[in-house]
Amino acid sequence: MAAKFELTDDSVVVIVGSGAGGGTLGTDLALKGIKVVILEAGKRHETEDFLNDEWASFGQLAWGDTRISSGSWRVARDFPNLPAWIVKAVGGSTVHWAGASLRLQEHEFKTRTTYGAIPGANLLDWPVTLAELEPYYAKAEDRMGTTLTNGIPGLPGNNNYKVFEAGAKKIGYTKVSTGRMSINSQPRKDRGACQQIGFCFQGCKSGAKWSTLVAEIPRGEATGKLEVRPECHVTKIEHDAGGKVTGVVYRDKDGKEQRQKARVVAVAGNSIETPRLLLLSASAKYPNGLANSSGQVGKNYMRHMTASVYGIFDKPVKMWRGTTMAGVVQDEAENNPKRGFVGGYEFETLSLGIPFMAAFLDPGAWGREFTTALDQYQNMAGLWIVGEDMAQEKNRVTLSKVAKDKWGLPVPDVHFDDHPNDVAMRAHAHKQGIAMYEAVGATRTLPTPPYPSTHNLGTCRMSEKPRDGVCNKYGQTHDIKNLFISDGSQFTSGGAENPTLTIVTLAIRQADYIAEQMGKNAI
Repeated sequence: MAAKFELTDDSVVVIVGSGAGGGTLGTDLALKGIKVVILEAGKRHETEDFLNDEWASFGQLAWGDTRISSGSWRVARDFPNLPAWIVKAVGGSTVHWAGASLRLQEHEFKTRTTYGAIPGANLLDWPVTLAELEPYYAKAEDRMGTTLTNGIPGLPGNNNYKVFEAGAKKIGYTKVSTGRMSINSQPRKDRGACQQIGFCFQGCKSGAKWSTLVAEIPRGEATGKLEVRPECHVTKIEHDAGGKVTGVVYRDKDGKEQRQKARVVAVAGNSIETPRLLLLSASAKYPNGLANSSGQVGKNYMRHMTASVYGIFDKPVKMWRGTTMAGVVQDEAENNPKRGFVGGYEFETLSLGIPFMAAFLDPGAWGREFTTALDQYQNMAGLWIVGEDMAQEKNRVTLSKVAKDKWGLPVPDVHFDDHPNDVAMRAHAHKQGIAMYEAVGATRTLPTPPYPSTHNLGTCRMSEKPRDGVCNKYGQTHDIKNLFISDGSQFTSGGAENPTLTIVTLAIRQADYIAEQMGKNAI
């Protein structure tokens, strides 16, 4: 039975956001007997509500609140109101994610040491190592049912994968598989196996894909210690005269202002809304926003170096059939500066439906070249490129000086410039992706610019020293001991891997730490 806590109950842990970080953290704390309130800005859509239709689903799930983009990145030109493609619903972007679950590599926790001083980059080593996280990675993989771990077989390869694998092997790649995916390849933990429906981004209607909505939050609610309040948009975190946080102010589904007291507050609103909330919570004691003595709140925004390549063949591929992203090439994920850049990237299979293909293939394009590509849709194979982008202080989330949301609060301005390292990596990845498809007979290849990203990282990064970041290795803010960061904004560097597994791993570890600190009355 889901709990119901009083607004005046100052013994609860309040978590802002219900995605990979917030949903996992809330469930784990509830399982430990700690009272938790999760405030989620979006609605609660259950599995049967999902829509197997790209545009309709986008309207149902996407975070469509006004945002502003600035900087030289192409997204600011093509999609100025949509710098990021995240979900506004219970479960957060785990409802929309594709399921790829890869551990960060050892060197990616030590980018400053490994890459050295890269001009224009603001690199920093994480205050935590891969060795410290490995036991928690193992726990995350087990609970998420990640394929190719714990004796779980991989997902089958669809036609898109078969073309991808053949091309990769033809040009000499060896680290090719259907990937570590947190999508059940066989029934597990009360959830069935993947039905290969193909609408992974639209919310998994079979329940095979791990999300906090289906796999975590119901377990937390069953303890009687977790209350999830949908359509509750947090606008401010409050604190006492001593500087400790005391609760949050939010607008409920009727637009009425409410105030929830708290013993601990954890912010898990993704790397745009999390710094925005800390900046909106500025006060006389904290004039630059909460947890911002370093001036690093909102800075070092990362979104991964991304792009796609599509290949057109003389026979049908029908890439839309089966799992959207069950295929990975990891040969280029290592750090090999001889290629002309530091860090690495992965190739992953990707299929977009015709509506999104029309929007993302070459935004703003028209004419014969564009329309003939769409005409060849059934003969198309597709891959996505995801690589490590460089943390830069100038890439940041700030409060807009002009645009306001419906509550009259400044909207986030997301500024991003590609680093020369990102540009060099994308050029290399485009070339290699084209070579993969040409090796197996592509009659035409279509490299694309980046899409609005679901991988939003940094902006409240972990650091050993308070002057370099926002939180310590447990996500506890340096400035305020009972305020935590619980999402991808903690990341000190982005790595080449999809971030959800690491976000869940950090949340499991953070739950242990918060419970321990509460038990000692340290927070």
